[in-house]
Amino acid sequence: MKPCPKFTFGVGDRFAHQAEAQLQAFITAAELGAEIVPVWNKSNREHTIIGSEPSGTRDAADLAVANLGWKKEYLLDADHINLTTVDRFIAPCDFFTLDVADDIGQAASSDAINAFVAAHPELIGTITIAGIEEPFTITREDLTQIAQKFLLATQKAGAIYQHLLQHKTSDFVTEVSMDETDRPQTPAELLVILAALSDAGVPVQTIAPKFTGRFNKGVDYVGDVAQFEKEFNDDLAVIAHAIQAYQLPAELKLSVHSGSDKFSIYPAIRRALQRTGAGLHIKTAGTNWLEELIGLAEAGGDALALAKEIYLKALDYREALCQPYATVIDIDVSQLPSAEAVASWSSEDYVNALRHIPSCPQYNPHFRQLLHVGFKIAAQMGERYTDALKAHREIIAKNVTINLLDRHIKPLFL
Repeated sequence: MKPCPKFTFGVGDRFAHQAEAQLQAFITAAELGAEIVPVWNKSNREHTIIGSEPSGTRDAADLAVANLGWKKEYLLDADHINLTTVDRFIAPCDFFTLDVADDIGQAASSDAINAFVAAHPELIGTITIAGIEEPFTITREDLTQIAQKFLLATQKAGAIYQHLLQHKTSDFVTEVSMDETDRPQTPAELLVILAALSDAGVPVQTIAPKFTGRFNKGVDYVGDVAQFEKEFNDDLAVIAHAIQAYQLPAELKLSVHSGSDKFSIYPAIRRALQRTGAGLHIKTAGTNWLEELIGLAEAGGDALALAKEIYLKALDYREALCQPYATVIDIDVSQLPSAEAVASWSSEDYVNALRHIPSCPQYNPHFRQLLHVGFKIAAQMGERYTDALKAHREIIAKNVTINLLDRHIKPLFL
């Protein structure tokens, strides 16, 4: 098992052109006193849409590290993989997010459920966990119901992990994703999940539970911040308890998925980390590509025209682009600017609408979300788009670094 650093930060780079600009944010953070390990992540779906391979992400990260002289650790995440998609990630990756969301709610065999319940009498009764204000009670019936919902998912995580061990040394970080489900896990459910992962032989080092509220792509958190803070703190307490109770890795920590731009919950996360000394993995993704669009718009001329064209095509193909992300975007079509309006925009108009500064009167979260899922349009442009990235590398890099450092890393860690 590869030790997992205390603070890891997932960064997406869909077109593999911004690794140096991203890494610069971590270099500056280290100079300011925050030791954070970058984890480049790109999902199988994104590779498929763009026509790239995980080896390309590895090449881009390695080159950035060499060019900037980064001597510290960095990782490459096989993002949201399962048994049908994992193989293409095995060679280049050293961080694996085991996604078992499709198995949540699917019951394991009755024999397996009964065996799990019988093996864990400590999970029945009143349970007191340091850091959680009120003890909670799990009856035998409760434990059986929780196992019916989550046991198969943990078994699938075990199967993916064993598959990895058959094809790779154990020198990788293991994350389990449980966030894509219908409601947040309770402390009791998270405790059962961690016990089951231990039984399944998964040395989970970071776990992504479901939190209350909406984690829409590329925009701020929508929900009850106080309730999120309570859940986050309760989850930290359960993890600390489970490490001891089930011999899980000492560095096991919480992971926040779709963490891009969730500005309103960053103070709560920061308070919890400072209070407990816990680690964190936070995963950001597609906002990097939005910074590319912002840079192109700022460059003006043909680059601004290209950024406008991408939006106009995204508007035409809105339904197809949004469908795969329907559960993690919330676009009011009536609030989308018209093709005619955008065609007349200046560089400043486009940038102000897209850049995530909620206090800006022109900021438009609906415009931003549509472009967030519209990277397929740029992918279809091929070299026309990537050539523009090369031509305007400096202005784009500045936006990428500032966004990652000032809007994300500093509020959480500095």
